[in-house]
Amino acid sequence: MPEPALQQPTIEVPPGFTLHSENTTHILLPSDNGAFLNPVQEFNRDLSVACIRVWSEEWNRTKEARWRAAQEKKAKRLEKKLKDSKNPEGSTEAKENEFRAQKFVLLEALSATGLRSIRYAKEIPLVKRVIANDLSDAATEAMRKNVEINGFSEKPADPDVPGSKPTPAKVVVNEGDACSLMYQHRAEGSRVDVVDLDPYGTAAPFIDAAVQSVNDLGLLCVTCTDLSVLATTNYPEKCFANYGGVSLKAEYCHEAALRLVLHSLSTSAARYGRYIEPLLSLSIDFYVRLFVRVNSSPIEVKKVSSKTSTYYVCSGCQSFYEQPLGRVVEKSREGSGQVGLQFKTHSGPPVSEKCPECNSTLHLAGPMWSAPIQNPEFISKVLEHLEESPDKYGTVTRMKGMLTLAKEELGNPFYFTPSKIAGTFHCECPPLGDVASGLLNSGYRVSRSHACPGSLKTSATRKDVHDLFRNWIKTHPVRTDKLSQGSPALVLLSKEANAETDFTKHPDSVTASSRVKLVRYQQNPAPFWGPGTKAVSGKRKRATEDVGET
Repeated sequence: MPEPALQQPTIEVPPGFTLHSENTTHILLPSDNGAFLNPVQEFNRDLSVACIRVWSEEWNRTKEARWRAAQEKKAKRLEKKLKDSKNPEGSTEAKENEFRAQKFVLLEALSATGLRSIRYAKEIPLVKRVIANDLSDAATEAMRKNVEINGFSEKPADPDVPGSKPTPAKVVVNEGDACSLMYQHRAEGSRVDVVDLDPYGTAAPFIDAAVQSVNDLGLLCVTCTDLSVLATTNYPEKCFANYGGVSLKAEYCHEAALRLVLHSLSTSAARYGRYIEPLLSLSIDFYVRLFVRVNSSPIEVKKVSSKTSTYYVCSGCQSFYEQPLGRVVEKSREGSGQVGLQFKTHSGPPVSEKCPECNSTLHLAGPMWSAPIQNPEFISKVLEHLEESPDKYGTVTRMKGMLTLAKEELGNPFYFTPSKIAGTFHCECPPLGDVASGLLNSGYRVSRSHACPGSLKTSATRKDVHDLFRNWIKTHPVRTDKLSQGSPALVLLSKEANAETDFTKHPDSVTASSRVKLVRYQQNPAPFWGPGTKAVSGKRKRATEDVGET
C-alpha cells in the first residue's frame, strides 16, 4: 500500500524547549520535565508501530473477507429474486462495489509528549484517527505543539475554494482522566479499535476501562514497568491487589510476570462476556509489553478457568507443579455426531506439602494465565514486515532477535537455565547444546525463551530434567562430603535416574534464533538510561513554585 510522503516543516525551537527526533517524527520537549519521555523506549515504540501495523493489515483482510461473503449472499438473493420475478427482463443487476480499505481509530490513554501517537499517525497507513490523552495540562500543551509541527492538527477550510471543508485533525489531543475517556467509548458504536496503555508504573487502574472500550477483533497494547511487584515476592499483597494473583521468586519470574498481567486482562474482559487472545508477550529490560486481541464470545469466556492455574513452587530446587482451576471435557452426542463441551472443576492438589524432588517447602503462586502467551503466526507476519522494511525502525536488529525467540517459544510454562540447576546439584554445568540434545533425544520438545539468556523451555517435567543432570553427573562427579545433611542437593543426588540420557548432538538443538546473530538486550545509549523521573504536572509544578520548593 503506497504511503503518502509527509513534508516535515522547518522547526524553530523556542526557549525552554529541546528538539528530539525519532524515526519519522520530531517533537519539542519542555526543559522543565513537564512531559516525560524515555529515549530508551524507542524499542518499545518501534515494536508497537510494527505490531499495530501488522494487526491492522490482518484486521482489514478480515473485514474484506466478511464484506465479500456478504456480497456473495446479496448476489444470490438478487439472483433468486430475478428468477422468481414475472418480468426478469425489466430488472437490472446490481453492480458489485469495490472494497475500500477500512481505517481504524486508536486511543493512547497516557500520551505524555505525544511522540508515540504522532508516530502511529505517520507510520501506520490504515490509521484514521489517533486520540492522544493525558491528565497533565503541561503534557497536553506540549502535545498540541508537537501535533502542530508534525502537520496533524485541524486545518481550516480554504476560503478560495468554494464548498471546501475543514480537514479534521488526524491526532486529536484530549486533556482528561484516562479511565473516564475510555469509559466514554465502552458502548457499542463508540468503541475504538486499538487501545494503548503505557503508564509510568502499573497499568492495573486502567485495565477495566480498556477491555470495555476496544472493539471486537480490536487490539489492546499494555506496558507495565512495576517489575519490583510482578517479578519478585517483595510485595505479594500489592501484586494480588493489582493483578489478582501472587508473584513468585524463581529464575522464571519474568515469564510469571507476563502471565500475571495476562490473567488480569483475561478476568477483567470475562466480566463483560469478552475474552483475550495473546499475540505477543515480551519481558523487556525493566518492563513487560503485551499485545492481545479482544473478542466477545460466551463459550470462550467459559474456557477461561481452564486457561488459569495456581502453581506450587519449590523454595529449594525451583520445581513447579501446576494446579489448573478448571477443565473442559468434550462429550459426543450419540447419533448426532456433534461434540458438546462440559466445564468442570479440576481435581487437586497435584503435589504433597513438600517438594517430591528435594523435600523443600512449597510456596503458592498465582492464579495466573497458563495457556500459550505467543501467537507464532502473528509474530511471523511481524518478522516478514521487518524484512520488507528494514530501514523503517532504528532498533530493527533487536526487534528481529526478540521476535524470533518469542516465535520459537513453547507454549507451556516455564523456562529453566542449566546453570541454575547445576548450582542446585553443586555440579559442573553442562553446555546448553548438550542439555537441549539430551532432552530432544529423549523425545521431548525444546525451545529457547526470550525472557532470560541461556534459558530453555521443554515439554519434559522438572523430574525428567533432573534425571538428565543425574546422568550428566555420572561422568562429571560431585563431591558430597561437604554437603550438609538434608540439603536439597544431597536429596537430589541420592535419587537414581529412571532412564539413561543420550547427549549426542541432536540436529534440532540449534534453533533459528541461534543460527543467526541476534541482539536481545538494549545497548546503553547514555549513562543512567533506565526509568527516569516521573513528569511533573503543570498544576503540581505551579504549586511547587508558589511555595518556593526546589
